[in-house]
Amino acid sequence: MTNMNDPAPGVAMIQPEGSSKKWFISRYLDPDDILGEVLFGLIMTLGFTLGAGLIVERGKDAITRMLLGILGCNVTWGLVDSAMYIISSMFDRSRKARLLQSIQESASDEEALAIVGQELDPSLEPFATQAERRHLYESVLMRLKNVAPQRNHLQKKDIYGAVATFWLVFLFSIPAVVPFLIFTDRILALRVSDILLLSMLFLVGYHMGRVLHTNPWTLGSIVFLVGLVLVAIVVTLGG
Repeated sequence: MTNMNDPAPGVAMIQPEGSSKKWFISRYLDPDDILGEVLFGLIMTLGFTLGAGLIVERGKDAITRMLLGILGCNVTWGLVDSAMYIISSMFDRSRKARLLQSIQESASDEEALAIVGQELDPSLEPFATQAERRHLYESVLMRLKNVAPQRNHLQKKDIYGAVATFWLVFLFSIPAVVPFLIFTDRILALRVSDILLLSMLFLVGYHMGRVLHTNPWTLGSIVFLVGLVLVAIVVTLGG
């Protein structure tokens, strides 16, 4: 049986193996949220570095502006995603509050059980018989009848989740910048940056495959190839 304290497969990329405690980001974001944020952040950053081929010959000042553009864009993306995380969390609690209200205001227990079943059946139907689910739903209903509705307001975990979202997007843009700080040859730096981003895209696709319970090598390769095609197209066009 899986220990509920063990990290989910997709979290391994940001949590050291053997660690007994989750990192800040993995405490407040689900594995699919983490991988989604990293994937879109990498694609956005790759878009900037691909466009860099058009300005890389213009000198150090152009490269500096490009690097600032990468960081600035990811900061903006992180702020927007952070705000959306807070809004999404509050909407989710609002939906659950409306569901609770509907259950408590039902005209009969059968109507209330139907509402509970509509909410839980998609998850439980493959694993339990109708009789087993009904017994469970009756227990859930008895508990929900005594639950006092809570006023929906901004919570501390919303703020922490937003901060985790921002740092996740921002931190994964840094590897694309590092080669330009190491290599004096700007073309070499650009290609190393692209290789780093493509490698990270493969790793994200691989971990997404594990989270989605599909072949991680296949999904990782597909994500990698999509990035590789983008690079090939831009290089062919002179980028």
